[in-house]
Amino acid sequence: MSVPEAPAYDVGDVFLPTPDEKVPPKMSLTSTAHQLVTLASEGGESGGNHESLNPYLTGGGAFLALLLLLWITTRFNRDR
Repeated sequence: MSVPEAPAYDVGDVFLPTPDEKVPPKMSLTSTAHQLVTLASEGGESGGNHESLNPYLTGGGAFLALLLLLWITTRFNRDR
């Protein structure tokens, strides 16, 4: 087995933007987490709850919807 002497690509073919071009920033886990924390803290003390939303009603409705989906799924699965 022989090792190729030249690289698989030419270094001149690599795209490097000039300083005046706008290039999107590279994403990393730490920069993304920092942006999300900053975005979350911009909301201040107001919170995200609307006055007309009752958490018990919303949770109960979601629970009933999931029970309905479970019942429908078991009706179609009659092979057991």
